Amino acid sequence: MSAALEIRALSFRYDDGRAALDGVSFAVEAGECVGLLGPNGAGKSTLLLHLNGILPERLPDGAAVFVGGMALNPENLPSIRQRVGLMFQQSDDQLFCPTVWEDVAFGPRQMGLLKEELGERVRSCLARVNLAGFEHRRPHQLSQGEKRRVCLAGVLACEPGVLVLDEPTSDLDPRGRREFKALLASIPATKIIATHDLELVVELCPRSLLLDGGKLVADGPTVELLADEALMLRHGLEKPHILQHRHPHAKMPLD
Repeated sequence: MSAALEIRALSFRYDDGRAALDGVSFAVEAGECVGLLGPNGAGKSTLLLHLNGILPERLPDGAAVFVGGMALNPENLPSIRQRVGLMFQQSDDQLFCPTVWEDVAFGPRQMGLLKEELGERVRSCLARVNLAGFEHRRPHQLSQGEKRRVCLAGVLACEPGVLVLDEPTSDLDPRGRREFKALLASIPATKIIATHDLELVVELCPRSLLLDGGKLVADGPTVELLADEALMLRHGLEKPHILQHRHPHAKMPLD
């Protein structure tokens, strides 16, 4: 059976010649929740943009991205984008319609859903993120936490098998972080979460990937990687407080 995601020898340079990814290879099995870690500039966001074809126009020779065994190429791009839902780091980059209903409906409408089925899909996804009744609210008037949940509802409305999230808890207050972590934990899809929120990774992601300088420098159990203080310091991170006095094999319950 094919992996939910497989990346082979992926490299990428921006137009200015800066190398953002350098030979990255890994696979993610269906149902896994994987943390993507690294310092600023490590290549995390660039990697995420490759997972549903936003970058690049053409993969370099020798590189490949597969989603459920389907190669990412121009012919398969519409199917890939239905299978991989991407949530951007900045909510305002994803919310562009005058009402919450229209934002959440945008994706499934492009997929051909109409009228009653579309309305039911929107209502169901807003209820899943605890925003029932927000259909006619204006996105720019929402709190940061509410905007994040609208973005998540819009991604879920397309029913992707893989969720790709870029810094989903940044700029949220402690309550907002707890609520959003609980939402993510309740979603059974395969998930890749790029984040500096290391406590989120400990709580949600049994496995993590560590990027630095565009290279994959570590891939393994989250607690083992994050408890390795020398490894963390070498790559611009720190052992999170949640692990300071915790047995390495203990399970961490969600709040």
